[in-house]
Amino acid sequence: MSAVGVGIGGLVAVHSAAWGEFAWPLLWAGAAAAAFTAGGNALNDVYDRETDRVNHPERPLPAGKVSVAAAKSFVVSAFTIAASLAVFASVWAFAIVLVNIALMASYEAALKSRGAPGNLVIAYLVGSLFLFAGASVFRSSIEPLVRTGILAALAFFTTIGREITKDIEDIRGDVDRQTLPHRIGSRRAGLVAAISLFVGVALSLVPLALGVLSLGYAILVVPADGMFIYAALHSAANPARSQRVAKYGMIVALAAFLAGAFV
Repeated sequence: MSAVGVGIGGLVAVHSAAWGEFAWPLLWAGAAAAAFTAGGNALNDVYDRETDRVNHPERPLPAGKVSVAAAKSFVVSAFTIAASLAVFASVWAFAIVLVNIALMASYEAALKSRGAPGNLVIAYLVGSLFLFAGASVFRSSIEPLVRTGILAALAFFTTIGREITKDIEDIRGDVDRQTLPHRIGSRRAGLVAAISLFVGVALSLVPLALGVLSLGYAILVVPADGMFIYAALHSAANPARSQRVAKYGMIVALAAFLAGAFV
């Protein structure tokens, strides 16, 4: 799915050149994104292995099917492969991978339990997937970076809204995390989530204002924005439904960006 996300970002960034002169950089970038995600997921399993003994005993580490040493070796190998493949895309893509590896390690080691800082890291990592695509095809024109930067910002703010909403939903079970709802209460946290989602809606209008995406985007972004607005208005009162609607809104927004590149 990470590779698919890079592909969508590449299509938004350079349109038909994504399967022309920029095909190879995007292929390298997609493979790098897949390797990075594999390493990140394995790193998460390493850090969560004790809680998984209770919550998910069937997973490879708590079930004893994979040793901790083997899992750690896999993490190092996957991150090394991701960085090596990114070099073939561009130096900027390589730099993003290095930053993301550091952030992923910090998230698992410390930021996950601190709530809001962890939300910010996850939101950046989601958004950076599209920025990564833009960096992979960046040569001289900044237009690909503008297009993917807007998509990355939209993903960043809507992800923050969704992550906070998920924390509101899980407030009773998150006894070992200092989430934003724990710190300021569900109602105020819901307000922060709503503001983040409304910022995402506002950012969705930027491509139309700049004229960087066409009619197809304008048509599909309307239902996406409707979902984000619904999620914003119900983030505190019904967080379970709100975060699901926000997730669907992100999918429709991706389709809108993809349509805007061609229609």
